[in-house]
Amino acid sequence: MASIKFGTRSGKLGTRSGRGIKGNQRRGIALHFSLIIGLLLSVFPFYWAVIMSTHSSTEIFSYPPKLLPGSHFLENVRNLFDNIDFFGSMFNSLLVATSVTFLVLFFDSLAAFVFAKFQFPGRRVLFAGMMAIFMVPAQLQAIPQFVIMAKIGWIGSMTALIVPAAANAFGIFWMRQYMKSAIHDELLDASKIDGASFLRQYWHVALPVVRPGLAFLGIFTFMGQWNDYAWPLIALTNPDNVTLQVALSQLNGVHGTTDYGMVMTGALLALIPLLIVFAIGAKQIIADLGKGAIR
Repeated sequence: MASIKFGTRSGKLGTRSGRGIKGNQRRGIALHFSLIIGLLLSVFPFYWAVIMSTHSSTEIFSYPPKLLPGSHFLENVRNLFDNIDFFGSMFNSLLVATSVTFLVLFFDSLAAFVFAKFQFPGRRVLFAGMMAIFMVPAQLQAIPQFVIMAKIGWIGSMTALIVPAAANAFGIFWMRQYMKSAIHDELLDASKIDGASFLRQYWHVALPVVRPGLAFLGIFTFMGQWNDYAWPLIALTNPDNVTLQVALSQLNGVHGTTDYGMVMTGALLALIPLLIVFAIGAKQIIADLGKGAIR
């Protein structure tokens, strides 16, 4: 009787485990299906931008919409280059975005290192003041910032875009929170015993540990500067120094004469530097996280 009962119980356990495996498989299939749907929804706007850049305006507004590439891409590219100085404005955007990104990574990480790992009088008050600045909308800063740049004589030059954006409250807050948990006090104490100065602690101890945080901040800053439109439109009074976003806005015609194929071609080409920066930054984040996991 005992053997029979044991066999019955083992059979029930086997049935339950089989149901559990099937349930896990169903949940896995549902999860993968949801991820595929999310991926398609995320990729479709980029695919649609590519399709629109290969058609003329008439074909873009045709019904039913065309979902396959057309034959007007080269024509749209030629029209784009004829209407604006595409490469000149792209160089201006690259100059501003790259300069601001490196300055933000340096100044924000340096300030965050001080806030995260050092005690000094007024630290909490300064940090609270910085967070108050973080809450001020950028639109409210435009007028006083323009007045200051005009008095200095920087209006119309790239300096008016680079210097005011060289440090920001979000980057300091982000890196401070990252450094508080990533940099252990024992590392700093050991470096102090070895006679390391403040800058050596920052450069040789802090920065190698927080490279994933720096990679995210670099991607975030570069994308923000690359896509910035309002402040360059206000500050760059010299038409030869316009950034790419301002130049692309000049493609919008009046009274419905906009060549949307040409506009979408410009928008598509403007995405290429962002994709390159994101690929490099994401690779850096994954590599550094992997090294940290191995350690």
